[in-house]
Amino acid sequence: MFQVYLPVLFIFVLSLVIGGAMFGLGHFVGKKPYSEEQAAPYECGNDSTGAAGIRLDVKFYLTAILFVVFDIEVVFIYPWATLFRQLGWSGFATMSAFVVALVVALAYCWKKGALEWES
Repeated sequence: MFQVYLPVLFIFVLSLVIGGAMFGLGHFVGKKPYSEEQAAPYECGNDSTGAAGIRLDVKFYLTAILFVVFDIEVVFIYPWATLFRQLGWSGFATMSAFVVALVVALAYCWKKGALEWES
């Protein structure tokens, strides 16, 4: 019984050894810490002014989140569209409920002004 899992154990141990060897080799062979001048950001030969981390408006994050949510929608709808005839009415009802939920979410975002850029 144990012999069945022996290849999996071997691959697991081998991956740990290779990963540890790469980490150790990088630690010993890699570059040493930078000086303060080397670590400074480069701005076309000029000295840096201001803070490097500026705050972005929430609209950018909200737009990115909405894009991801509605992009994942396509990931679910595409397989359904390719298997539409094989799934029958139960698949149609399930996907219809999914699309209705997404349309309601889009209407909510629209009503709350999440899609308005100038506000």
